[in-house]
Amino acid sequence: MSKRNIGALVAVIVVGLAGAGLWACGGGEETPTPSPTPNPTATQEGHAEGTPPPSGGSADVPDDLPNGLLLAYSQFPVRDGRVVPEPGAARLEILTRSGGEWHVEVVEDDTSNVFHKAMVYTPPGGEPGILTLGAQGARVKLWRRQNGRWTAQTLWEASFGGRFDRMRDAEAADLFGDGRAALAIATHDQGVVATLRANANGGFDATELVRTPNMFIHEIEIGDLNGDGTPEVYATPSEPNDLDGGDQSGSVVRFVPRNGNQQTVVADLGNRHAKEIWVGDVDGDGRDELYVAVEAHTTGTGANVEIDAPVEIRRYEANTPATGGVVIARIQDRLCRFLTVGDLDGDGHREMVAAAFSSGLWLLRPGRDPNGEWSMESIDRESSGFEHASYIADLDEDGRDELYVAADEQGEVRRYVWVNGRPRRSVIHRRDVPRSQMTWNITDAPVSLIGR
Repeated sequence: MSKRNIGALVAVIVVGLAGAGLWACGGGEETPTPSPTPNPTATQEGHAEGTPPPSGGSADVPDDLPNGLLLAYSQFPVRDGRVVPEPGAARLEILTRSGGEWHVEVVEDDTSNVFHKAMVYTPPGGEPGILTLGAQGARVKLWRRQNGRWTAQTLWEASFGGRFDRMRDAEAADLFGDGRAALAIATHDQGVVATLRANANGGFDATELVRTPNMFIHEIEIGDLNGDGTPEVYATPSEPNDLDGGDQSGSVVRFVPRNGNQQTVVADLGNRHAKEIWVGDVDGDGRDELYVAVEAHTTGTGANVEIDAPVEIRRYEANTPATGGVVIARIQDRLCRFLTVGDLDGDGHREMVAAAFSSGLWLLRPGRDPNGEWSMESIDRESSGFEHASYIADLDEDGRDELYVAADEQGEVRRYVWVNGRPRRSVIHRRDVPRSQMTWNITDAPVSLIGR
């Protein structure tokens, strides 16, 4: 679909839902405006961009950080103080900190109108760069700085034959046991999951693992649930996004590229679906688990939407039946599109952060029985967004993780650190018109690669 067609679709949705306080961004996905409630947990610092936070001991941000952040966006022009619902060029922001200030560098690509993800990638035998996933059109590019400017090499460009051509998510790993980092990639809207491998001629070859017409794949994760040492690829096929809510079926499927392209359903979600999963070892037993953020089942439309069954975070182990995921947490919200994991409080145990659509950020901790109900506490209720991109990283390399969140409804990128068991919030980047950009993903990158 062209940029003009996307803009027309978005405009129709905006006009139709404006009275209900709703906003939309392409592809028929709705974004209700939240009504945040006062936050009972986070200590709010709220200082201006570029100004160090108040004295707070270990909560202070070092003047210089060895790592920065990559934020992938879709952006919309602002005219006469109003956001125009027609996406512009795909946008990447590179945030670094030096001299006591946060610096922002912008990279744009007018061959696509959204970057769904940006991440560091080193191709076999090549130099590292920033990999971007573009949509409308669907392009995988690798960016490197040359003579002070970012230039891109296109690794894969595709037209899948449906209404949308979107590269949606990717992860890198040694998928074929040859010691070389290959990519597993998810797309819209023909349900393509593919691998991308460097070839002997210096190019890249794409191989489709599956293709299902009229199917969206939002998420890719790589892990090893069965512990055999062979990487497994997990993906989230679901029916196309539906403004009306209600039944929307989906699942989580697994591929093992090293052993062929056979697809296995590992989570059957029935009349519900998920756009976010996380694979890894949260409970510290040395084995990976699969966590699925199942979106709510709703009735009604617009301002009359009611939640029949809230967001569920389900856990699957290697031998869990596809219909047998254990619900470890429920969040009274419609959407949850980011799960991120790390040790935020420095106790040597990992926690999970669930970034829900309008109810805020939630900290989940497993108990003695990780298959039982996990403890859940609010991090910040005054944080919201349609995607609500979140990421845990140790940018200052002090051995303690921080949480970074794009609170799109508030127009801020925020940093949280835990002091005496409580999160402290600071603002590291702010935009004048919050809804002029939608953040799709956050990752980290070394300043040695992304610095000027």
